[in-house]
Amino acid sequence: MKFKKTIQIGNFSISMDSPVFIIAEAGVNHNGDMDLAKKLIDVAVESGADAVKFQSFITEELILDNVEKATYQKETTEKSESQFMMLKKLEFAVSRMKTLKAYCAEKEILFLTTPFDEKSLELLDELNLEAYKISSTDTTNIGFIRKVAAKGKPVIISTGMCYFDEVERALQVLSEVNQDAILLQCTSNYPVKDNEVHLNVINTFKNQFDMIVGFSDHTPSIGASPYAVAMGAKVVEKHFTLDKKMEGPDHRASLDPSELKAYIKEIRRVEQYLGSAEKEPTQDEKDTRNRLQKSLVAAKSISKGEIFSAENIVAKRTGGKGISALDYDTVIGKVAGRDYVKNEIIELK
Repeated sequence: MKFKKTIQIGNFSISMDSPVFIIAEAGVNHNGDMDLAKKLIDVAVESGADAVKFQSFITEELILDNVEKATYQKETTEKSESQFMMLKKLEFAVSRMKTLKAYCAEKEILFLTTPFDEKSLELLDELNLEAYKISSTDTTNIGFIRKVAAKGKPVIISTGMCYFDEVERALQVLSEVNQDAILLQCTSNYPVKDNEVHLNVINTFKNQFDMIVGFSDHTPSIGASPYAVAMGAKVVEKHFTLDKKMEGPDHRASLDPSELKAYIKEIRRVEQYLGSAEKEPTQDEKDTRNRLQKSLVAAKSISKGEIFSAENIVAKRTGGKGISALDYDTVIGKVAGRDYVKNEIIELK
């Protein structure tokens, strides 16, 4: 299977040489309230995110009505309600997503939403999304992957809760229809313990699949994303909220507005640290190079016709003048063309 090395999502061209594409994951942290959803978009814009992403689902299409909540959901929401009841309160119809997409266009940030069921996937056609996200809950949902792939838009696929062979199977199915794909390492706990993040999987994905990779980050605070970027992640996503104390399953494990801003700032800082893959002096280093690197000078008086040797030449700082000490072996054995006094810069004619 082969995937493209450059993925175009809206105005963003994502490749191994591009800036990191940062998704601010609003998810269901709007709590079913349109005003809160718009405020989340405002926060994402102010923080400098490239995209803001929500979640689209129809509860009846997603889950049976008697399924228990996940452990982390029990800890952050009303224990007596089922997962169905919890999700029903957080449902956002496609018509409301359309409103949010228009608001994102007005605020000049890319709108994304993750479909969680086939009916929502089809209803989202009218939004003409720039890309689709396949959540970790659907990476083993082969039929759904085929339908997402057939939309002909770039696909970001997350891999929480998956074994390697399941990821491989999902990518095989996806690649048969759509080669515009980005693969995210993810651990589906909220929050994730440090020893369960497994950023080394990013290298496994790069080596095994030769495709653009990224990281879906559920670690607390700024967390692991800056390290993931240093390892080659070109897409990162992170949940955020207006207030961690709000009621709902994901608020507690999300970034607050100030943390989101710090998170994005740190990722951009890491990009600056990474810089170029070419090893050469920086512009600011060039003056320092002249002041600190050494050139060859006479270690003592040298007479015209004398052979340059380890005994009569030495390397010292000369302010950038003369023959670099790197060329020491070239100078040794040559004949002095004139007399030198101690510390005079050596010349070859």
